[in-house]
Amino acid sequence: MDELTVSTIVYRPPNEIYDFLIKFQRYAAYSDHLREVTERSKSARAHSSKTENTQYGLKFAWWKLTYTVESEVTNTDRPHSIEWRIIENLSAHGRWRLREIEGDSLPVTAPETADKATRVIFEATYDPDSANKGSISLPRFIPFGRVIDRLEPAIQREAEDTVERVVADIEGRKRPVELTVEHHST
Repeated sequence: MDELTVSTIVYRPPNEIYDFLIKFQRYAAYSDHLREVTERSKSARAHSSKTENTQYGLKFAWWKLTYTVESEVTNTDRPHSIEWRIIENLSAHGRWRLREIEGDSLPVTAPETADKATRVIFEATYDPDSANKGSISLPRFIPFGRVIDRLEPAIQREAEDTVERVVADIEGRKRPVELTVEHHST
């Protein structure tokens, strides 16, 4: 299993960030490789204001590949966390965590206008070898192992780029974003 964590500070309160992150359909606008997010279980949400058990189809395209995974929101704790898992075509799970930073603890690099800050953490645990090879159409004579070797660095870059774009949209302006990235293979 591989573990990827990307975190940064966003100069908005946790409630605003949570409201932004819970709208999964907009994620494709921030990603180079996520082409489409489709809600799969609207009827489950119609009976509840909660998003748990709502499923989404995530269609990715990278290099010469397209791949769709089915995901599910497994738990929400507003405004602290949103947990998810992939339920088809890949073994993966993760969460967004939001931790408010107290006003007197704002980083010295905070904009002068900042009075609220939240540490936003994206965590994902995944098994790249668990991908359903039958649902991937590889070009002829391209071994799956070679694709996985090329894909892992792309996943990390994609996570970094996505977080930077989300921060710019939430804050309403683009700025240099300091990211802390950790990647571990077990």
